[in-house]
Amino acid sequence: MTWVVDASVAIRWLVEEERHPHADKVLERILDQPESFAVPELFAFEVFSVLERIHPSGLHAFRKAIIPLLQGGLMRQPMTENLAVKANRFVKLGLTGYDGCYAALAKDLKGVWLTFDKKAHNVIRKEKVSFFIDKEMPANWPD
Repeated sequence: MTWVVDASVAIRWLVEEERHPHADKVLERILDQPESFAVPELFAFEVFSVLERIHPSGLHAFRKAIIPLLQGGLMRQPMTENLAVKANRFVKLGLTGYDGCYAALAKDLKGVWLTFDKKAHNVIRKEKVSFFIDKEMPANWPD
């Protein structure tokens, strides 16, 4: 199983007021098995942008926490025509273009997009490519 990590998960690793035990579980697993995780390339830009806006030391946090993950075996998917076509389908269902890329990557990899974005998850719940991790981890989450 490939797990696609949303920027909303990464922010919870780095912003104290946003901390969440399920986000920490994702981070622990990424550190242990980075090859089981993927992100669209836009993940780095999203996380950087949010950190710069809300973290007292955004650049430092990004350098210390996110760069090592991106260079440590986590799959980074660039935008391709194939991904754009798949993302477009999710956009037509009601996701933003960004969220459509996460969902499309999960579908392409036969994986699951882990997110704290309840609204986005609910829009595509029937597609079975996303999981809202606020209340629980997926049933098949490796403990």
